[in-house]
Amino acid sequence: MPFRISVLLIACLGIGRVSVASATEFEAAKYGNWHQWRGPDANGVAANANPPTIWSEDENLQWKVDVDGLGNSTPIVWGDKLFLLTAVDTNRTDPKLTPPDEQPKRPFGIKYPNTFHQYVVLCLDRNSGVEVWRHVAAEAVPREGHHGDNSFATASPTTDGKRLYVWFGMAGLYCFDLAGKPLWNRDLGEAKTRLSFGEGSSPVVHGNRLILVRDHDAQSTITVMDTQTGDTIWQQDRNEPSGWATPLIVERNGITQVITNGKIRVRSYNLGNGDLLWECGGQVSNVTPSPVATDSTVFCMSGYRGSALYALSLDGSTDLKDSAAIRWSKSQGTPYVPSPLLYEGQLYFNQSNNSIMTSLHAESGGTVIERTRLPGIQGLYASPVAAAGRVYFVGRGGTTLVLEHGDEFKVLATNRLDDRIDASPAIAGDRLFLRSKSRLYCISESR
Repeated sequence: MPFRISVLLIACLGIGRVSVASATEFEAAKYGNWHQWRGPDANGVAANANPPTIWSEDENLQWKVDVDGLGNSTPIVWGDKLFLLTAVDTNRTDPKLTPPDEQPKRPFGIKYPNTFHQYVVLCLDRNSGVEVWRHVAAEAVPREGHHGDNSFATASPTTDGKRLYVWFGMAGLYCFDLAGKPLWNRDLGEAKTRLSFGEGSSPVVHGNRLILVRDHDAQSTITVMDTQTGDTIWQQDRNEPSGWATPLIVERNGITQVITNGKIRVRSYNLGNGDLLWECGGQVSNVTPSPVATDSTVFCMSGYRGSALYALSLDGSTDLKDSAAIRWSKSQGTPYVPSPLLYEGQLYFNQSNNSIMTSLHAESGGTVIERTRLPGIQGLYASPVAAAGRVYFVGRGGTTLVLEHGDEFKVLATNRLDDRIDASPAIAGDRLFLRSKSRLYCISESR
C-alpha cells in the first residue's frame, strides 16, 4: 500500500502516531485530523469523519477534563495528540501597575490587568484526555485588557505535522516540536485593538511558510515567516482597523493566494512575494468571520452594524468592485463572530451572534433555507461544523443542535452540556471535541 494512502487510513481511524515527511503526505494525513482553525480545508468540514449525533453529560462522553485558566481557542488534533491553549492568571501583581479597581472607566467595563499571566500550551492524549505535556510559553502582565467574551488565548494553534505554532498576540509567537521542545519564538510588538477588545486572528501554515494577520487600530500588517526559523520572508502594511478574521490560503492557476477579510477591503496576496493580486470593498465593521472558498470562488462576509456577503472570483485582478468578478452578493443575515460553513456546495451561517440560520447555494447565491430560528439556542459565538451529512451548531449556553444537511431544515438531535461554550468545535475520526469555559469534552460513541 502506498505510504501516503496508509497514512490517510491510519489518521481516519484515529490510531497511531501520524508523522509526515512531504507535502503530499501531509495533504493526505490532514483529512483524518483537525490541524488548524476551521479544519483540514479551513471550511468547517471533516469530510472523512463520523462523530456522534447524540450526547449529554451521561451519554457518548468519551472523556472530559478540567482546563485551568481562560481561553476561547479551538483545540487542534494531529495523530494521537490534541493541542490546546489557555492563559492562567497567577494573581501575582506588578506593584508598578494600577490595580483594575482604580483604573478609569472604559467601554464594556474593560480593565487592564496588573497581574502576571502564564500563557500555556497543553498537549493531551486524544484517546484518553490525559495530559502528555504542558509548556508555559511566557509569563507576563498582559499589555492590554480584553472584551469580557474574549480571552488572552483566543487564536487557535496550527501544525504542519512536524511543528506546532501558537500565537498569544502581544505575549508572542512560539514554535515547538510535537514533543513539546521549544524551537523558536518571536515578539511581534504591541497592538492597539479597538476599545481594548483583544486579539483573535489565528496563524496559518502552508508549506514552509507561516502567515499571520494583525489588524488593529495602529499599523495593521500581514507577516509571512519561515516555519523553521521564524524569520520574516515578507511583510506588508495594511490599511485596516481592528479585525479578527483568520486568513485563507487557496491555490489557483499555479499561484498560492492569501485571502484576508477586512472592513475596508478584502485582499488577495501572492504568498510567494507579497504582491497584491486583487481587492474588493464592501464589508462592515469589526470583521471577524474567516473566508471560505470553492475551487473558483471565495466567500467573505461580516455582520456587525450592517450585513455583507460577497462571492468573489479567484481569477480577479486589481479592484473587483462593480466588476464581473463579483459573482453575487447579499446584505442580510450574516454573522458577526462565527465563521461560515461551506459544505458540499452549501453555505451555512447565522445572523449576527443570534440563533437565526441561513443556507445558500454557493454557486448561485440562491436560497436553500430561508432565515430560520435554531430552536433551543439563544446565541452563538462558535462556528458551525459538518461531517457525515450532518451540520452542528453550538450555542453559548452549551446546547448543540445537529441538523441534517440538505435543502430542508431538519433537526436530528438537541444535545446539552453543563457549561458555556464559545469556542468552535473540532472533529477528528469518530470524535467531536468541545471546549467549554472550564472543560474540554471528547464526544464519541460509547463502546
